[in-house]
Amino acid sequence: QKTLLLIEDNLEVRENTAEILELAGYEVLTAENGKIGVAIAQEKIPNLIICDIMMPELDGYGVLHILSRQAKTAGIPFIFLTAKAEKNDFRKGMNLGADDYLTKPFEEFDLLDTIAQRLQKVELLQQNFEKVEGVSEFFSLAKGDKALQELAEQYETRDYRAKYLLFLEDSYPKYLYFLNEGTIKTYRTNEMGKELITNLYHKGDFIGYTALFEGKPYQETAMAIDDCKITQVPKQDFFAILSKNRDIAHRFIKLMANSIEEKEQRLLQLAYDSVQQRLITVLLNCCQQSEDADKDRISLDISREDLANLVGTSKETLIRTLSDFKKEGLIVTKGRYITIVSQKMFRKIKN
Repeated sequence: QKTLLLIEDNLEVRENTAEILELAGYEVLTAENGKIGVAIAQEKIPNLIICDIMMPELDGYGVLHILSRQAKTAGIPFIFLTAKAEKNDFRKGMNLGADDYLTKPFEEFDLLDTIAQRLQKVELLQQNFEKVEGVSEFFSLAKGDKALQELAEQYETRDYRAKYLLFLEDSYPKYLYFLNEGTIKTYRTNEMGKELITNLYHKGDFIGYTALFEGKPYQETAMAIDDCKITQVPKQDFFAILSKNRDIAHRFIKLMANSIEEKEQRLLQLAYDSVQQRLITVLLNCCQQSEDADKDRISLDISREDLANLVGTSKETLIRTLSDFKKEGLIVTKGRYITIVSQKMFRKIKN
């Protein structure tokens, strides 16, 4: 059951609208002014917010301004209720990031249809858009915006050979990269020249968005592991799209949050897990990023050097650990290929 927050200072409108929404099967939270509405939204995290504009204490613009700048509430769809229909009010609300408007008095069908459409788009965005077929598909699915889709189709897609350096640590970002084919690794190098792989990117991944958001130089180097096809979205176009499209902005914020969480988890593993435990974790992660992720037995094409850098150990230690796994019947090796006999078995060992 979806939870909706209705912020409306008029008692009659608030009660009638809440009744309509409850009859439609929604759980409805209500607030009589903006300050109370903000507090409820922060505590309950509703699936959607319907908010009047002209209210005492804190108006609807203030509510949206506050909630859109907090990570846990920024992604909540926001619909304004207003008795005004002037273009300036619509423009101001949309510039702040509102998803839609309803002008009072409104028809019951219009209210329910607008809510259903917004909730449907949120569910679509919550799918695994890290793995889409192309950058234009991502933009079109995120909002169904034909203009954005046409713009995306104009971006240049280039072929890169293995070992090509996409960008260097300490260089400034100029593009958002979308990986259409191949594998990219990002890594950092210490003063001794030792390489630590920070991430592996596969088909359907975006690369380089963190540095773009932060406005800082890259903290790592990106290199093609094999031949790749990459779409380059110019920096200025990327930010123009984010400013026009709140849904896409929220999606990239979520990607950044996931990336930070993964890196923090990896640091903990490097500090406390054994080499065997870290190797199992890395291999399982590689399996999940593979096109055959749903299979129990799966083969991975990865060099021993890259695998050692992912695990955070020497190549010699990695080879000894792989040899132990092979003796135990957990893996089969042939050249660069490592075949995981059973992902389920690996997960049981990890747990």
